[in-house]
Amino acid sequence: METLLLKGARYLDPSNSCDEIGDILIQEGKIARIGGKIACESAQLVPAQGLVAAPGLVDAHVHLRDPGFTEKEDILTGCRAAAAGGVTSLLCMPNTNPAVDTPETVHYILKKAEQADARVYVAAAITKGLKSEEPADYRALKEAGAIALSDDGRPVENTAFMANAMRQAAELGLHVMSHCEDLFLSQGGKLNEGQVSAQLGVRGVPAAAEDCGTAREIALAAAYSVPVHICHVSTKTSVELIRDAKRRGVPVTAETAPHYFALTEQELRKRDADYRMSPPLRTEEDRLAVIQGIRDGTIDLIATDHAPHTPEEKADFLSAPNGSIGMETSLAAGITFLVQPGFLTLGELIQKMSTTPAQLLGIPAGTLSQGAPADLVLFAPEERWTVDTARLHGKSRNAVLKNRTLTGKVKLTICRGKIVYRDEPQDKQVK
Repeated sequence: METLLLKGARYLDPSNSCDEIGDILIQEGKIARIGGKIACESAQLVPAQGLVAAPGLVDAHVHLRDPGFTEKEDILTGCRAAAAGGVTSLLCMPNTNPAVDTPETVHYILKKAEQADARVYVAAAITKGLKSEEPADYRALKEAGAIALSDDGRPVENTAFMANAMRQAAELGLHVMSHCEDLFLSQGGKLNEGQVSAQLGVRGVPAAAEDCGTAREIALAAAYSVPVHICHVSTKTSVELIRDAKRRGVPVTAETAPHYFALTEQELRKRDADYRMSPPLRTEEDRLAVIQGIRDGTIDLIATDHAPHTPEEKADFLSAPNGSIGMETSLAAGITFLVQPGFLTLGELIQKMSTTPAQLLGIPAGTLSQGAPADLVLFAPEERWTVDTARLHGKSRNAVLKNRTLTGKVKLTICRGKIVYRDEPQDKQVK
């Protein structure tokens, strides 16, 4: 293994309340020493003056599309994109083909991920084939290596199945990640139901579709005293429901994605399917409510819901599948839309993108403690760059922040003590 010595970084570690300048020595895949001036003649020197070193990002919501949809993305290319965004650990969702509803599929993902540029953890299916018709075997899935359960991509329609999954997951030590949506309300919708959908003459998805799903999961968590995690929160009412539930002691956690605190339904006026996802981009009032939820802790963490599709699939505005990619832009989006306006400090952003998701998932990540796995991101917090989809590192190009100038550039990513991404000179962006 490489021995690396990062010289003069500002190391930012929310897990230890550290924000200092010093060196970091990496040996045998672990953080051997951190702080002060360190000498090691055998180490590869990595100049880090003026850069921030932080625990590698932990993305708790990623679609790798493998097996079955590898024309969109696969485990190796998805992790290449993760590394370019400073993501060193990710949780992959089960809406593949076949769905991740058997031990064999879990084994396939984990085996292929051994050679990837990020650590891959598996969310297995709650119901077989994600059809809400028959529960999967949760114990067998956990024994195969899954750490979470979800039917993400669609909700669990059968409330009894969801209640059973939450109760069994609590006993097994698995995490239930819920896609909250009432399909009867959202059926056929292409974007948020509101002013823009009316003006475009396109059927919308009402906020109530998400809110009813959120309310159901909170009710189950409260009734059975078992945890649930709410995925991709996008509405004001869902934020309020989660805030109230936490106030009452209900064991609920929540995430949102960068596009919900950065953009609104106004983007859909372009009739560009890259801005279509589920749940859809909402109103400015919803966007501000999401930001307030992030600020006050109602929303625990930021994940991307990275959802690759081919350009051919995304070519038609109305028939295209939902989803956008975001791992390569998530850190910069957080800095641009949350840190620069003063909503969060840089340390609070890293907390929500690394330390907290690692703690929630119970994985060895999100810290720069001595002896911890050497999973780090080194970034220039004030460097501005423009998102050029031709230079992205995964297979797909449906980036929701395409052509935007962002602040905060990943310069180097280290995973398992190895450099897995380095910003190349030709990637220098606007000054």
